[in-house]
Amino acid sequence: MTSLPDGTRVFPTTRPSVVEAVAGADADARSRAFATLVAVYWRPAYLHLRLKWRLEREDAEDLTQEFFARAMAQGFFEKYDPARARFRTFLRSCLDHLTANTRRDERRLKRGGGAAHLPLDFAGAEQDLALAGPPAADDPDALFHREWVRSLFTLAVESLRAECEASGRSVRYQVFARSDLDPVEGRPRPSYRELAEEFELPVTQVTNHLAWARREFRRVVLERLRELSGSEEEYRIEARELFGVTPP
Repeated sequence: MTSLPDGTRVFPTTRPSVVEAVAGADADARSRAFATLVAVYWRPAYLHLRLKWRLEREDAEDLTQEFFARAMAQGFFEKYDPARARFRTFLRSCLDHLTANTRRDERRLKRGGGAAHLPLDFAGAEQDLALAGPPAADDPDALFHREWVRSLFTLAVESLRAECEASGRSVRYQVFARSDLDPVEGRPRPSYRELAEEFELPVTQVTNHLAWARREFRRVVLERLRELSGSEEEYRIEARELFGVTPP
């Protein structure tokens, strides 16, 4: 992994891919990898079912649970071929296939059925859906991508927060959150001077905190993105689309 002079890591140079691990022989590694995939993809999957397939809330909740339960039990992701599509495209295709089969067979999912349910915040997803308003006719696929990015960034923010707290650098995260994560509609982002006054810091220290936190946030996003990519080429393409640069 490359590092800046201050020790900040920028681009990961190894790829412990969860896409590979979820199809591997190590049961513990499979379980951890699957949990990572669920954390990133359940919300895009749920909203995809609500918007593209127009499922009612309870049916979408059940089918989201059913999809990931079957994916784990039946090895859906073991069939993934990185030469044919991006992993998120493949996952969405698997979801569409299951949904189409469920409709064709006119099966109804029973709430609280045999599979153990994952602790997913469907209520929060519904709140986001209400705030977003009705999508355009061709919007569900774009929404899937936006929610995937949002999930990726949310996990990176949480990782950065935990890292800062564990290392005694909470103020760095707080300054970053106040500047970049807490926008107030109709109001401009706080200036460095305003942040300095709010946190009782020199302006130069605010500048340093933000520069460090933004670099570290990008590093965490890229590490998670690399884990979630099905190939090195996919990782480089996704990183370029997210940040406008190609990792070395």
